Amino acid sequence: MDISVIIPLYNEDESIPELYSWIDRVMKENHFSYEVIFVNDGSTDHSWEIITELSSKHKEAKGIKFRRNYGKSPALYCGFKEAQGDVVITMDADLQDSPDEIPELYRMITEDGFDLVSGYKQKRYDPISKTLPTKLFNATARKVSGIKNLHDFNCGLKAYRKDVVKNIEVFGEMHRFIPYLAKNAGFDKIGEKVVHHQARKYGSSKFMGLNRFVNGYLDLLTLWFLGTFGKKPMHVFGFLGTIMFLIGFIAVVWLGVDKLYCLANDIPQRLITNSPWFYIALTTMLIGTQLFLAGFLGDLISRSSQGRNDYQIEKKLGLDNED
Repeated sequence: MDISVIIPLYNEDESIPELYSWIDRVMKENHFSYEVIFVNDGSTDHSWEIITELSSKHKEAKGIKFRRNYGKSPALYCGFKEAQGDVVITMDADLQDSPDEIPELYRMITEDGFDLVSGYKQKRYDPISKTLPTKLFNATARKVSGIKNLHDFNCGLKAYRKDVVKNIEVFGEMHRFIPYLAKNAGFDKIGEKVVHHQARKYGSSKFMGLNRFVNGYLDLLTLWFLGTFGKKPMHVFGFLGTIMFLIGFIAVVWLGVDKLYCLANDIPQRLITNSPWFYIALTTMLIGTQLFLAGFLGDLISRSSQGRNDYQIEKKLGLDNED
């Protein structure tokens, strides 16, 4: 099979028929063998009924239905697991991504030798409340990840070599950083293509708000830390512990020597523990260290948990092990 198209969606019943017809037309015009996997992420509208109808009429239309809403990363994870195409394309269901981009994305993977090609919505039709945070976030992501040629990490329209999606684990809300995950897995031939971005035709965006912006930075920090130290946590813990021990030891020696000097020379000296700054510094250092270590250890535990990617799938359509 040439192409698998994976479409995570939540309450997009109005756009699904038009999107599938558009994809079907593009595939037939270019003589691609293909499948379209709709991942219904707990929609409360008629999305699943429409997917079921499409699947009954077209063998290429397939579906996965979650029992509840999990998020975009779990939807992509399950879609990647089922994908059979040599090239995997992801796109959003809101008709803002154009299926006409698929042939060129396919060519860049198969002929130009890229492992991953990310879309770049150079001209966007989103409100400034979404575009401004996106620009700041992408600038930070380029700096942290070292992938200097990508301008839009979070663009839903991407193309992957099949080996990439089968060897990365998209968990939590890490869909924003799939290029970074791919790079950490050894797939470093990452390209970019300027793609057409269309104004939303139906409904409103499901991904707005300050928490999306803040969570993006927290996820980026987590991914950088795990990518750098996840396999060797003792290196960072040991280093920080040693530095803190040495600073504390030197401080204790200095305070002791100063106290002995004052006692030997009858110089008045108040107790160190009478100074509020001693307790402020000590408390701040202890709380900061504990929070940092607790957060990192929590991520390590989460990654090693057997159920970290255990999602309740209610039904499947047109896929192996169909429910």
